[in-house]
Amino acid sequence: MSGRRAGGLLVAGTTSDAGKSVVTAGICRWLVRQGVKVAPFKGQNMSLNSFVTREGAEIGRAQAMQAQAARVEPSALMNPVLLKPGSDRSSQVVLMGRPVGELSARGYHGGRQEALLSTVVECLEELRGTYDAVICEGAGSPAEINLRRTDIVNMGVARAARLPVLIVGDIDRGGVFASFFGTTALLDAEDQALIAGYLVNKFRGDVSLLEPGLEMLHGLTGRRTYGVLPFAHGLGIDEEDGLRVSLRGAVRESVVAPPVGEDVLRVAVCALPLMSNFTDVDALAAEPGVVVRFVDRAEELVDADLVVVPGTRGTVRALEWLRERGIADALKRRAAEGRPVLGICGGFQVLGEHIDDEVESRAGRVPGLGLLPVRIRFAVDKTLARPVGEALGEAVEGYEIHHGVAEVLGGEAFLDGCRVGAVWGTHWHGSLESDGFRRAFLREVARTAGRRFVPAPDTGFGALREEQLDRLGDLIEEHTDTGALLRLIESGAPSGLPFIAPGAP
Repeated sequence: MSGRRAGGLLVAGTTSDAGKSVVTAGICRWLVRQGVKVAPFKGQNMSLNSFVTREGAEIGRAQAMQAQAARVEPSALMNPVLLKPGSDRSSQVVLMGRPVGELSARGYHGGRQEALLSTVVECLEELRGTYDAVICEGAGSPAEINLRRTDIVNMGVARAARLPVLIVGDIDRGGVFASFFGTTALLDAEDQALIAGYLVNKFRGDVSLLEPGLEMLHGLTGRRTYGVLPFAHGLGIDEEDGLRVSLRGAVRESVVAPPVGEDVLRVAVCALPLMSNFTDVDALAAEPGVVVRFVDRAEELVDADLVVVPGTRGTVRALEWLRERGIADALKRRAAEGRPVLGICGGFQVLGEHIDDEVESRAGRVPGLGLLPVRIRFAVDKTLARPVGEALGEAVEGYEIHHGVAEVLGGEAFLDGCRVGAVWGTHWHGSLESDGFRRAFLREVARTAGRRFVPAPDTGFGALREEQLDRLGDLIEEHTDTGALLRLIESGAPSGLPFIAPGAP
């Protein structure tokens, strides 16, 4: 594709969680294996899972994963607008990697969002001037017609950049044919003209049984289906929204392999309100013999060898939640008994003596759980960093995303935080992805918990992530019409496709 204006594609979905993120990543990995210089893009993302780029910009974690799939360094250009919910009605707006304020949904959709379209399109065009192809991800559904006027992530950006649109539908949920037809029919003529066709996701069974429906869909819409992706386990990497995690004993990845030692290690993750960057525990779930569960009741901590208190966008609210559910008392009992607890970012902050917050909750001084000799003051400016260091005799890398500034008054040094007994706390996200450190930490947890658990000596989280991304690329290569998909990406917006009137049979 080199030597001409970059090709492009917008991957939209019939619903949230239709599979847009993984399909976008899969297309990126397939293209880069064909020698195409490709970049991911999402104009606006709403997510509590984020990442810090090398230049210190905060972007959606999914876009960082997609950049890895494309084998390029993630950049703020790939996700110019990030919304981080702070409640059901308001979000922090992160523009070009930096927070610019807190807005209600009405305030954002009432004018601010529309004004950001030019920034989104400029970022996309800059990427298209650098790469051979840019694969864009939409958000939610393009048929959210109540928000069409201010749309900067679905048909708004597709129309502005003249991008062809591929609609992904999750057939495992049911109703995929109606969703494809209805999504297309609800769009106006100019938007419909950009819809090139469909991609069925998460199909179980014999594809030949699906073909009559695909032919009928083509007859009704004039648009083809580019592929049928089979249901594949273990591909929910870097999910966007912690709010969607099932709370009732949810298992992140179960046990990926039998334990090396005689015991398994049980990890309970407190499913805090506005939980953020829960992807921190993915590296634990990747270890043979480690079971990771998300919990929301005090009794579910009883048999845990390690309790993780993860990040949250609402630290004070999380403290209230922990106390209301009796989990705060359970954590105090664990600390008194010398049983392991790890707090990460907001989870680290709640373990301290007190929190002074005039920024996030504006609650003033709030007592913490008092498990660590740490005092937290919320600063207006957000800390965004990519620290490196050493802990437990091993090299560690991570990233920081927080308003809280920690004053550590004692304990044993642990990354930027501290350790007292079996309670650890740090602001560093991603530290458990450092293989040597993770193994050393799990050995310490097993020793403290009295478990005969031995970490596998050769588990490489980075290598496992690469295997997952290659699996995504394989799905695209093996289950789509790659020739037609490549022509679509190269040629740009389709033309001559029929208009479907709403309500048409």
